[in-house]
Amino acid sequence: MYTRISSLTLHLVTLTTLATLAACSSTPDRNSALDQARSRYNAAQNDAQVATLAPEELKRAAESLRVADKALADGGTTANVNHLAYMTGQRVTIAQETASSKAAQTAVEGAAAERDRMRLASRTREAEVAQQQLAASQQTNAIKDAELANAGAAANAAAATAAMREQAIVDRSNARVNDLEMQLKDLNAKKTDRGMVVTLGDVLFDSGQARLLADGNNSMVKIANVFRDNPQRKALIEGYTDSVGGADANYALSERRANAVMSALVNLGVPAERLSMKAHGQEQPVASNSTAAGRQLNRRVEVLFTQ
Repeated sequence: MYTRISSLTLHLVTLTTLATLAACSSTPDRNSALDQARSRYNAAQNDAQVATLAPEELKRAAESLRVADKALADGGTTANVNHLAYMTGQRVTIAQETASSKAAQTAVEGAAAERDRMRLASRTREAEVAQQQLAASQQTNAIKDAELANAGAAANAAAATAAMREQAIVDRSNARVNDLEMQLKDLNAKKTDRGMVVTLGDVLFDSGQARLLADGNNSMVKIANVFRDNPQRKALIEGYTDSVGGADANYALSERRANAVMSALVNLGVPAERLSMKAHGQEQPVASNSTAAGRQLNRRVEVLFTQ
């Protein structure tokens, strides 16, 4: 009897042990790497930005997590399960980074669009201001054109008036020149580039002297009358000699004869400020000094009526 109870008890214990072992073998072992990967996936799945902007990447992470769970359930090696958990974590990271990149790109594109909008608005305002300035400039130019036209007409009229005045002055000047030529005709005056020249020859002076003879005084009266009739005229009195004798003596003689003519004219009423004098001596001969006739022509006093 005792033996039968012991056998039954042993049988029950054996069954209980086997049941316990069976129960333990049906529950998969835990894997911390896989748990961490699952936690990261759940966090990414609950992140609206990741779920919206990286759905494909998140889907690949979910598939990787499913494979890792199956490997653990099928009794895969710890190394294989850890590797699959690592792959899941990497794909979760890729999903998160993809979502962040797209969000940043969207923000940049939004900022660029806002800058473009502001730039367009600024250019539109600039164009409007430029258009207003152009209109104002055109109006100003129109006013200036009208003013220039009026000024041009006035300038043309003034120029015509000035031209008429200048022509009148020229006509009067020519008339005075012609009149001067007529007045000096009796004195055998010559017209030169410098002006009208009256030549007083050597015969109007005593030989080698500076005192005027009677004929010389008569010529002075005629010249003084020319000054009286032409109050604006001035004259330069220049003395010359031939080359006979020393240069210093000739210069002094030409100076004395020029002074004699100048003094005679002043005595006849010609203002001294209208007269000037210059001595040349034997310089600037008008004929050859090798002949008596030539030397006589070189001994002279010229009265130059300047322009």
